Amino acid sequence: METREKARLARQASFQLATIPAAIRNEAIGKMAALLKAHTNDILAANETDMAAARQEGISDVLIKRLGLNEQKLDDIIASLNDVQRLPDPLGKKSLVRELDDDLLLERISTPIGVIGIIFESRPDALVQISSLCVKSGNAAILKGGSEALHTNRALFACISQALADTDPRFAGSLHMAETREDIAALLALDSDIDLMIPRGSNELVQHIQNNTKIPVMGHADGICHVYIDKDADLEMALRITRDAKCQYPAVCNAVETLLVHADIAARFLPALPQTLADVALRGCARTQQHIACEAATEEDWRTEYNDLVLAIRIVDSLDDAIAHINTFGSHHTDSIVTSDSAAAERFLAGVDSSSVMWNASTRFADGFRYGFGAEVGISTHRIHARGPVGLEGLVTYKYRIVGSGNIVADYASGARAFTHKTRKE
Repeated sequence: METREKARLARQASFQLATIPAAIRNEAIGKMAALLKAHTNDILAANETDMAAARQEGISDVLIKRLGLNEQKLDDIIASLNDVQRLPDPLGKKSLVRELDDDLLLERISTPIGVIGIIFESRPDALVQISSLCVKSGNAAILKGGSEALHTNRALFACISQALADTDPRFAGSLHMAETREDIAALLALDSDIDLMIPRGSNELVQHIQNNTKIPVMGHADGICHVYIDKDADLEMALRITRDAKCQYPAVCNAVETLLVHADIAARFLPALPQTLADVALRGCARTQQHIACEAATEEDWRTEYNDLVLAIRIVDSLDDAIAHINTFGSHHTDSIVTSDSAAAERFLAGVDSSSVMWNASTRFADGFRYGFGAEVGISTHRIHARGPVGLEGLVTYKYRIVGSGNIVADYASGARAFTHKTRKE
């Protein structure tokens, strides 16, 4: 089936999805989880096919790590479906109820966005997360995964499609999978059928999508995250947070890439860093090199997302200098301060212009699952509509609904009647 036809079917399905009760949407997600569990062996065999091909083609270790599945990872994916199933229904929520007159009521109601196009690389878990969130939020979707995960995605999508078909005929045509590189260009041209594009992948992928479509794009290009060690930081805490932010999973967008250290604490903190990060290649500014042996950092390092066991280090003279560095070189994704000074922390949290800011916590917490969103379709550094890890709330918009009793504007224009404009609490 051509991409345009898939988009047409998705558009038609989107009008039905908004009317499907929450209980049925949750039933479909529950069946997804059951089918994924029942087909564990098939899914893992498909993933091994993809992994073998990826190794043979020399795909980077970063992508290999994201591509790989095992039984534990699949169980985690299934658990995320159960989490999404338990989340409150995002549709039909009233964010405004206003009496315009005694017999004229205005309501603002949450509704699905419509049809969403998602293009993602490597991570097969993204296909399941996005599918479940789209079903829960009443959106239709076309999903394009990377060719390196083709067999895995097919196995996962077969379970998802079967779950929808077994649940309710109104789901027909709501989810589609695109497979070829040509499909990407076709998707980007369908601005009359697709309401939102969400890219998940490399900087090059995101920039390509942003530059080649009229469809609104939600996401982030880079994950240049920072940890700032303040002069009043607890050193043991600072070392633990730094290691977790860099090493717990370095191939993801919320891993720290640049460490900023206040000059007053550098002589005590930095000498302990090489042992704590023994498996990390350190690159430091000239002042950092006075305290530890490391490769010299350049300005390009401040702008680099490594997605690997590499860390750039810079000594700064003040909290304001740290904030300025982050706002200049960062990607507005996730940044953290380690300090026992609450006033300094509040200045950092207010002054850093990022979608997630943290105090005495690892940047790795910036994640839809960890935020209690069940899963995420991606992380957005935009300031409009959705920001940070995007879960269900980022997949709905709203409509205004007026309920009257024969009211006409002429009565108010003539002064015969006056608006009351009383806001009600629901």
